[in-house]
Amino acid sequence: MAYNQEPSAETPIIKFRNQDFTTLWNHCLSTGQMFEDETFPAADSSIGQKLLKSKVVSSMLWKRPQELPGGDPHFIRDGVSRFDIKQGKAGDCWFLAALGALTQNPQYMRKILVDERQSFSHQYAGIFRFRFWQCGQWVEVVIDDRLPVQEDQCLFVHPLHNNQEFWPCLLEKAYAKLLGSYSDLHYGFLEDGLVDLTGGVVTNIHLRSSPQDLVMAVKTAIKAGSLITCNTPKGLTDTAEQMENGLVSLHAYTVTGAEQVQYRRRWEEIISLWNPWGWEGAEWRGRWSDGSQEWTETHDPRKSWLHKEQTDGEFWMSCQDFQQNFLNMFVCSQIPITLDYGNKLDEGWSQIMCKKQVILGNRAGVPEVAEYNFSVQEEPEGPNVVVCFTVAVTPPNLKAEDEIPPLRFEVISAGSQVPWFQQIFPPTFFFPFGNAVQVQDPDKKFHRNFTKTCQLAPGNYVVTVQTQRKSVEFLLRIFLKTPKNGRHVSSHFNHSLTGSPSEHGISEVLQNMASHESIFYRFAQQRLDIDATQLRSLLNQELLRGASEDTFSLDECRSMVALMELKVNGRLDQEEFARLWERLVQCQHVFQKVQTSPGILLSSDLGKAIDNTEFLRGIILSREVLHLVTLRYSDSFGRVSFPSLVCFLMRLEAVAKTFRKLSRDGKGLYLTEMEWMNLVMYS
Repeated sequence: MAYNQEPSAETPIIKFRNQDFTTLWNHCLSTGQMFEDETFPAADSSIGQKLLKSKVVSSMLWKRPQELPGGDPHFIRDGVSRFDIKQGKAGDCWFLAALGALTQNPQYMRKILVDERQSFSHQYAGIFRFRFWQCGQWVEVVIDDRLPVQEDQCLFVHPLHNNQEFWPCLLEKAYAKLLGSYSDLHYGFLEDGLVDLTGGVVTNIHLRSSPQDLVMAVKTAIKAGSLITCNTPKGLTDTAEQMENGLVSLHAYTVTGAEQVQYRRRWEEIISLWNPWGWEGAEWRGRWSDGSQEWTETHDPRKSWLHKEQTDGEFWMSCQDFQQNFLNMFVCSQIPITLDYGNKLDEGWSQIMCKKQVILGNRAGVPEVAEYNFSVQEEPEGPNVVVCFTVAVTPPNLKAEDEIPPLRFEVISAGSQVPWFQQIFPPTFFFPFGNAVQVQDPDKKFHRNFTKTCQLAPGNYVVTVQTQRKSVEFLLRIFLKTPKNGRHVSSHFNHSLTGSPSEHGISEVLQNMASHESIFYRFAQQRLDIDATQLRSLLNQELLRGASEDTFSLDECRSMVALMELKVNGRLDQEEFARLWERLVQCQHVFQKVQTSPGILLSSDLGKAIDNTEFLRGIILSREVLHLVTLRYSDSFGRVSFPSLVCFLMRLEAVAKTFRKLSRDGKGLYLTEMEWMNLVMYS
């Protein structure tokens, strides 16, 4: 049934400006015309006043890639790489550094590119599409491929002449359209780029007080699939300029690795960075740079693959020099990674998510204050609460008020008054939105994503939010570290998969159990996917404990792989595993809610289990089918194990979706013998 699965059914894709790619594409193919995007035209309005006034744009034309010299254009050629990117005249290193990090995570990259088969040859119509994460949902942006050029060279991101690969140029244009214009890319914030590309949460590490073991911190983050970027401080001017040491001031870089190498009878810690200026761009000239004395003298056996002397924008430098020359390191993951405090990949976090919150500014002199409640269960060991705000992209509404921070929020003890709170708690608990150090321009444009990490004692707390603008739409996410005793909720489960919803002011609760992302990478090992055998080990080691008959069998895991995979290759990639994990979360919640006694669910309660399963909403079984199900999934004593419940609920979802997709009238369907065999034999 793998081919019938819908990869993003739980989070429908939003069509930016109501443009449907397939409809527009088919229209162009049927009429033989190239797509021209009227909502983001080939005109000065799409460039924006900031870049037009800066005089970096002159004698500009708009051309399609096929009209440029250098040979036939390609969307992607020989895979996606950070070395495909070369920054142009827009100061969007903050976005390109995040994009360079994204290329190291194929799972994230596929979500952005939508379809890597987009082409300049097969059914080409001058139309492309990309997706970005905005306030809890994925937004699809459609563009034409007309690019601003000067003297037949792209004005902004350049394709490399030796491969004519245009995916970075087109992706940059789509992001400019989302934000309003290319000028809205001109200087910005690393957090915004990272979150818009992943939907993750950003940890900001101040390098002057960073973890002592920086190499291990970077390796930990990379192992978890995180994106890592960093930035340099401002130089003598408010623009990015190359310094004598080869680094660029007021600039963003991608962190691509960290190692310990043997040097002069000791270990030297080094870190690898990439400059979005790309090939022939500025590189570090100090210790451990390309061609440096350190590489000549080291006898480390890994030297041949660590050190490649070429001007590709990537270089090594010592961790000590890194901390002295860079301000912050930004780590973006699906869950918080508190690297400053000896983070372990198996830390558990639950998540409270409040989507599409709208708060109004002053009315009759009285500001509106929104409140969101949460609870801390036990004494913290390091940071245990992470509060994340994301302000919606609403150009051009916010531009006239750029100097006003979009939000102002506090985290206070429930029931306390603000004056008492300000007297008792340290000042770091009060957060004006946008007060951190970022790569930014002198216009004081405030970033749209802000994260604050706290260490709070057990108790009830309130996040209060207000704004001085007319109104602000935002997403609030509160991450709570899972209590240790919460990971053994019953004798049946090894981990608790569910978050604890607040009873006041919370619109939606989502789970994020014990870093399913890090668990996936641990069992996937060197690959980017897992098979049924690996899945069985993962689930039985990380989720269950108890007698052998209560564990997942290999056949059950094969069935789950068949139900979840989309490529029909017998394996689950990270995105497919994440969809499976979401269902496991719901199944555990259902099992614990419906069970007669701890660890025991009776077959007579399967109907109740269906009613309590969110992803089975609207599915009803007849009494006859329910009777057959009880025979199929219960033991001789009428008990249903958790693995059996999971397989039943997931198979029921797949069967119902398959029928709805294949049926023309909703009453029946017709299949050939081979279609029937393909449908029922694999899962």
